[in-house]
Amino acid sequence: MALVEVGLDRHVATVRLNRPEALNAISGQLANELAGALLRAAADPESWVVVLAAAGEKAFCVGADLKERNQLDDPGWMQNRILMRSMFDTLRSLPQPVIASVFGYALGGGFELALNCDLVVASHDAAFGLPEVTVGIVPGGGGTQLLARKAGLGRAKELVFTGRRLSGEEGFEMGLVTRLVEREALEAATMELATEVCRASPVAVREAKAAIDRGFGIALADGIELEDLAWRRNVASRDRREGVAAFNEKREPRWQGR
Repeated sequence: MALVEVGLDRHVATVRLNRPEALNAISGQLANELAGALLRAAADPESWVVVLAAAGEKAFCVGADLKERNQLDDPGWMQNRILMRSMFDTLRSLPQPVIASVFGYALGGGFELALNCDLVVASHDAAFGLPEVTVGIVPGGGGTQLLARKAGLGRAKELVFTGRRLSGEEGFEMGLVTRLVEREALEAATMELATEVCRASPVAVREAKAAIDRGFGIALADGIELEDLAWRRNVASRDRREGVAAFNEKREPRWQGR
């Protein structure tokens, strides 16, 4: 049985963790499969938005598989690190917008999966946390960097140093969650947001994402230059011509993704 499933529907690629019996804990095999699934979704020209979802009822993902890690020697930990780092790097590098659909526990690497996504739709029962230091580990999936950037330095330090869990409501108030919904509405709300993004030109959205991500934290003048490059690449696209024509002809655009 595949530990990660991939599906495509109306330009939305859904990449689903499929290890519910282990609360979708990230084993070495799952990390490898997830990286591959994300690359396949990114390479599909019909994929305009990627949704990262999970099977099961209790957990989006509880982080690294500590039972597996307990069997590793020191070289094994380093080999596992390569797989984990590759998975998170791949997720963060996707050119399409990525939406996390989070329910239940999203702890450690599970929280970091969500942090590495562009947008997060979460249910009220979601519980976020980075408990790594409580088991003698440092967050290694971008948690120390992304949480500080998204929630602020002080909040990030408190959450990382203590391993305290956040409710879905707290995550929403901090700006970590884009939309907060009841559990039974999670899938529909996630697809609604993905569909909203798909109404825009996929070329323009990808260029806008790249400009935002690459420009964050650098000097404003340098960020403006990145934005200018994104504008110039996009203006040469067929989608730009189609979008302006559709506006003037008072019709819905027919995006080609080129």
